[in-house]
Amino acid sequence: MARPTRFTRLTAVTAILATGLLAAACGGTDSADSAPSADGGEKPKIGLVQINQQAIFFNEMNAGAQQAAEEAGVDLTIFNANDDSVKQNEAIDNFVQQQFDGVIVVAIDVEGIKPAVKIAKDAGLKVVAVDAIVDSPAVDTQVGVDNAEAAKQMGTFVNEWAKEQNVAVPNIGVVGALNSFIQNLRKDGFNSTVEAAGAKIVQTVDGQNKQEAALAAAENLLTSRSDLTAVYATGEPALLGTVAAVKSQNANDRVKVFGWDLTKEAIDGIDAGFVAGVVQQDPRTEGYEAVKEIKALVGGAQAKKTIDVPVTIVTKENVDKYRSTFK
Repeated sequence: MARPTRFTRLTAVTAILATGLLAAACGGTDSADSAPSADGGEKPKIGLVQINQQAIFFNEMNAGAQQAAEEAGVDLTIFNANDDSVKQNEAIDNFVQQQFDGVIVVAIDVEGIKPAVKIAKDAGLKVVAVDAIVDSPAVDTQVGVDNAEAAKQMGTFVNEWAKEQNVAVPNIGVVGALNSFIQNLRKDGFNSTVEAAGAKIVQTVDGQNKQEAALAAAENLLTSRSDLTAVYATGEPALLGTVAAVKSQNANDRVKVFGWDLTKEAIDGIDAGFVAGVVQQDPRTEGYEAVKEIKALVGGAQAKKTIDVPVTIVTKENVDKYRSTFK
């Protein structure tokens, strides 16, 4: 079947009203609709719907996507949703209205985004989901980490650490983001793994995927649970807040911290000895592979369905190679 033209795609979604939010919240490359590609044809127009531009993780992903766009001759527009799932849906609608060729989605709400993703697919756009798994036939390819499996890897790492430290029954507190589908996967996979080895999850607090909220939640956790052996943080804001809380509560001698996503502060914690392990993803590669894949899909290639990007658990033994990224 021939790929729908931009005109027919626009006609298919005439009921969708543009919100006008897209232009005000987009960043990235900004080129004209008729800008030529390296081979002399028109550049594919691709939209990347991002969660926020505060976290280093998402900025690294954007950088990888922009690099791939420059190399592949893609007109890339990045939309910053500022942690608002409704704005993500509106951005996808706008990309359809503006006759884009494809959309890359880093979903906040993996269920709530499905109607907008289906509209995009029905209108002829190619759809790639990154990081959060959007279980929908409208998604051509999923790029990212198996969060549940990586959480189990971290759980196994903590179990081994407990054995090495002769801690028979670790008491573990969790700083999560209970509004995040991804971070709940990380929480559940970790919890089941450490509990199976005899550890106790004594309390879970909600950092709301915001550093300030995570700091307050982690401080409350540390002050209310003097029996803690370790704290597990499920994302970058949670880990930043936990590291800051351990310092403010002078708890670095009594608890070890494990978590997700390196920052300078997390590396400082590794150097100080109270951060024992951090799951490090490769968001730059995720963004890069997503743009490469969607460019190929627009060109008629068969979807790869899944592109897995492995993780590394960073410790004092291998942290040096990451220092230059987080100065």
